[in-house]
Amino acid sequence: MTAMRGISSMTLLALLSHWRRNPLQLVTFMTGLALATALWSGVQAINAEARASYQAAAATLGEGQFDQIVARDGNTITLQDFVGLRRAGWQVSPVVEGELHGVRLVGVDPLTSPGGLPDLPLGSSAPLQEFLGDGVLFGTAETLAHLQDAGLAGHVVLQRAPSVAPGMALGDIGLIQTLLDRDDLDRLRVSADQPLRRPALSSIAPHLRVQETIQRSDLGQMTDSFHLNLTAFGLLSFAVGLFIVHGAIGLTFEQRRGTLRTLRALGVPLRRLTVLVAIEMLCLSILGALLGIVLGYVVAAALLPDVAATLRGLYGASMSGTLSLRPEWWLSGFAIAIVGTTVATADKLWQVAHMPLLASAHPRAWSMKVGQGATLRSLFAVALFLGALVLMRVGDGLLTGFAIQGALLLGAALALPAVLSVVAKALQGSAHGVVSHWFWADTRQQLPGLSLALMALLLAVSANIGVATMVSSFRLTFIDFLDQRLASELYVALETDDQSAAVEASLLAHAGEVLPLLSADTQANGIRVELDGVRVGPTYRENWQFLGQSDTAWSDVADGKALIVNEQFARRADIWVGDPVTLRGADPLPIGAVVADYGNPRGQVVVSEALFFALFPDAVALRFGVRTDAPDVLIDRVGQDTGLSRSAFTDQAEIKAFSLRVFERTFTVTAALNILTLGVAGFAMLMSLLTLADMRVPQLAPVWAAGLTRRTLGRLELLRALALAVLVFLLALPLGLALAWVLLAIINVEAFGWRLPMFLFPGQYLQLGLLAVMAGALAALWPALRLARMAPGTLLKVFANDR
Repeated sequence: MTAMRGISSMTLLALLSHWRRNPLQLVTFMTGLALATALWSGVQAINAEARASYQAAAATLGEGQFDQIVARDGNTITLQDFVGLRRAGWQVSPVVEGELHGVRLVGVDPLTSPGGLPDLPLGSSAPLQEFLGDGVLFGTAETLAHLQDAGLAGHVVLQRAPSVAPGMALGDIGLIQTLLDRDDLDRLRVSADQPLRRPALSSIAPHLRVQETIQRSDLGQMTDSFHLNLTAFGLLSFAVGLFIVHGAIGLTFEQRRGTLRTLRALGVPLRRLTVLVAIEMLCLSILGALLGIVLGYVVAAALLPDVAATLRGLYGASMSGTLSLRPEWWLSGFAIAIVGTTVATADKLWQVAHMPLLASAHPRAWSMKVGQGATLRSLFAVALFLGALVLMRVGDGLLTGFAIQGALLLGAALALPAVLSVVAKALQGSAHGVVSHWFWADTRQQLPGLSLALMALLLAVSANIGVATMVSSFRLTFIDFLDQRLASELYVALETDDQSAAVEASLLAHAGEVLPLLSADTQANGIRVELDGVRVGPTYRENWQFLGQSDTAWSDVADGKALIVNEQFARRADIWVGDPVTLRGADPLPIGAVVADYGNPRGQVVVSEALFFALFPDAVALRFGVRTDAPDVLIDRVGQDTGLSRSAFTDQAEIKAFSLRVFERTFTVTAALNILTLGVAGFAMLMSLLTLADMRVPQLAPVWAAGLTRRTLGRLELLRALALAVLVFLLALPLGLALAWVLLAIINVEAFGWRLPMFLFPGQYLQLGLLAVMAGALAALWPALRLARMAPGTLLKVFANDR
């Protein structure tokens, strides 16, 4: 037993000595695995933090669980209304909220709150007394630190509560009213348990209405789609990094052919040798994963503010601005690193196990195995392409869209070496001169060693092309959409319904066209939607563009004979122009037109102003769009007539600029991940070329001896990298456009409910091509310089060793 342990330890030392003799390969392996793990774990850290924030927001007030009572006119609710409802038997609980020093303060009544208090750090003996007494505010450490910096610590007790949603501070309703200097209520939460016999709300408080629970499915679907996109990028980044690992492992086995043959010839059993190699790779993968998780934390911390701003601006979802070390993401980083290394190692171990004892040292035997693997990879690539076509025809759902993308990417990566080999062979056949003929023949010979790095470059460039096409198409469409929706030169926002009639009368007297903006929540075909009432006129008729419409769409809407729905609602309800829509409290009406509504997660139905007031007779218009050629003059005249301040007016340019800022912030994370994947691909090429440089000396020495100078050989090496980068870009272009089509026509529709038109941007593609070529040039520069400056004695040793 002791002898066997000694043999195992000596064998393991012999295997590890390879890394000591080849430190560059060790750096390549560890860096590739660390980068791959960093990008994956960084994305997972962001996703985990966001989901924890959503759960905290839902748990804090039970959002999405209870109906609410709100004022019909959008104003606040008096304390007398609450008391009257409680005396009448309604089980309701008051809520007050407002913003103070940039923090959302929420006050609740613990005695009547449905579901009780959230998970707060209260004493077990008298939790209610602790919540009610001494002015305690509960929030996350980040929120409380902000309040403390604002000078609130001297007035209240700040108690840390990680379960409270980020950006929110929770306290007793009396304390919050005092801090906000208010004596009214924002809403009443309705408990699910109500008395059987209770008077109708209309008989007690006709100015109030019940707002049914808006389920979190819309927000959940949107944020899930966002996080799924991030996960897909993380997985793509990991795949690119894994190509580096796979290439390093492949070159390691290539260089250790003689070592493996010698160890087996000395009597080391195949099973033990396999186990020792697996242990070696497992230890290295753990070290690489540990380094990657640390880097992933740094990446996530850098991207977290932009992700939080995106979720808040685009989806209205709050997210913590700090990063926690949660087990779910760092454990997944370890797991995927180990699994990735195992997959990359298994192929080489299988080749060793199925080759004759002495054959493993012969390059021809290995090349035959590589050739067999190339054939299998090409067949698998064809199968993946066919699978993607089948899924396009018969599949549906968000996961199907990502499966199509994955099949296209993986199929293209597997097919790349065979395609490049065919192209190089064709160029070799058409070459004139001995040097050019040798150049392309040597390029074909190098492809197996460079194939994984070139695959990584293909994936990175095609992903950049696909995402750039999607983002730029979205931007063009979004700008056109804003021009359509923001046709009015001015927008007016009022605070109370008492101002509405007088302001509208003044606007009508001085403006070319006044457009009340009416909105309410309701149901259509059983789906929760936003109902908008519009005053049909020249602005709507001339500016709104439809995806589908009847011949008399606007006239029918104006007469109350039809309605307009947005694309999200039409797809969700599986309806289109001409199909009936039943609004709650109204007779069915046909769809007159379907309108694109980019950036809105909810379904929307548009009806005439008259029909809106018929459904909601107590509604008051608090927002107006105004058409005018002299905005400043109109603001002054309306201010003189009604006393309305200039702060109530917002010009179109300001709203458009804000919307575009939100849009640009939304894709910051995507752009950062794209740059990272391209950088990782360039690093893969650099490491592959550096590792191959020493192995190619026996192949280059005869060419040098035949008359080519070392400087010429260096220039040819650089030219080869540039040629391969150009070929990869030319192949990545159609792949990237295919990915863009899948993103726009399949994934975007499933995730968000709308389909974007696809535009082409040759200028951007040229820039990406130049970046790809630059990455190839930078990767080849160092190996080319090393070759150009290589000592002649090094090349002469090839002949001295009689190789």
